Order: sequence, then structure tokens, then C-alpha cells
Amino acid sequence: MRHNKHRHQLGVTKEHRAAIMASLGSALFRHDRIETTLANAKALKPFAEKLITLAKKAAAEKDAAKKLHFRKLAIARLRDSSAVHFLFVDKVGKFVDRKGGYTRIYKLIPRMSDAADMAIIELVEAGDPSNKEASKAAGGKKPAKKSAAKKVETASNESAPAAEEESKGAEETVADDSAKKAKKPAAKKTAAKKAAPKKAAEKSADKSEDK
Repeated sequence: MRHNKHRHQLGVTKEHRAAIMASLGSALFRHDRIETTLANAKALKPFAEKLITLAKKAAAEKDAAKKLHFRKLAIARLRDSSAVHFLFVDKVGKFVDRKGGYTRIYKLIPRMSDAADMAIIELVEAGDPSNKEASKAAGGKKPAKKSAAKKVETASNESAPAAEEESKGAEETVADDSAKKAKKPAAKKTAAKKAAPKKAAEKSADKSEDK
């Protein structure tokens, strides 16, 4: 029975779908990353990962006949002997320490012409930060996050008194400026009061001379 097997049909026949997967797979293994529609990327993901598994089996096998058998299986699916050679010789070493999840899909904005959902599919190597074993060997990321949170808390606690001191200093400067401004008019008034008798005396002296 074909229960629960009707996936990634892509609206084409079986032969057309196999040709599409072969073309996209060879491009992915040559360039490590390609841009295509989201439906094609989701269909390509299991296709490419099964080919990488064949390459890993061939790399771990010591019998030359079995190695050739795995390579012929990959050529029958990928239909590109040069791309298969590139995968089995150059690329397989990057996936030896990874136990699955050899590809990653990023969603993009829809295409301008027909609004089709686009995506980027790329190969994920063993040294990628998403590899759980690599993160465990490096000591894990969770303690780093906690320490970063503690640093943020300490920095905020240290910055709070500094901010209070700055606000106090700003208030003091504002008060000093207002006091100085208040003193200036008072000084002008006292100077005017002192100069008033002198001016009156000068005016009286001028009048007496005129007489």
C-alpha cells in the first residue's frame, strides 16, 4: 500500500521529478548552497542527505567492490559522475563526524514575478555551530549565556549609582546657574542706587553754575 507516501510531488510526473532532483542535487554538491523554490528545497533535502549517507558508507568501507557499488548507486540517482566524484572524494570528509542533518533551509521573501515561496538550501558541515556534539566539546553555550546575563546585571547595577551621581551633579549646576542669574540683577540694582546720589549732585552743581 502507498499510505502516507504521497509527498513532494511538485506537480510533475515521476520522471520529471527525478530529473529536477538530479539537477538540483548536482548544483548543491558543487556550490554548497543554492537558491530555489521552497517546495523544491524541501524535496531536495532528503534526496541530498541520502546521497551523503552513501558517500559516508563508501568512505568507511574497505572493500573496493562495495565502494564501487555505493558510487554506482549515487550516479544512478544524481546522473552526474563528476558531481558524484566531487562528493565522494572532496566533500565526504566534512560530514564524517556529523550524524545527520546535512542540509539546512532558509526561507526567503516571495519571488517578484509569480510570488512563489523561495528558499536557500545549503550543506551543513560537522564543524557548524548547530552541531550539538561540537557545542558539548567546546563546553556548551548555556553557561556562557548565564555569565552574559550576570555581566549585564552587574553593569546595570554599576551604572545606576553613576547615573544618580550625574543627575545630582546636573541639578547642582542648574541651581548654581539660577543663583548666579539671581545675583546679577541684584548687583545691578545696588550699583544703580549708589550711582543715583552722584548723578543728583552733578545735576545740582550744573544748575548752580548756570545761575
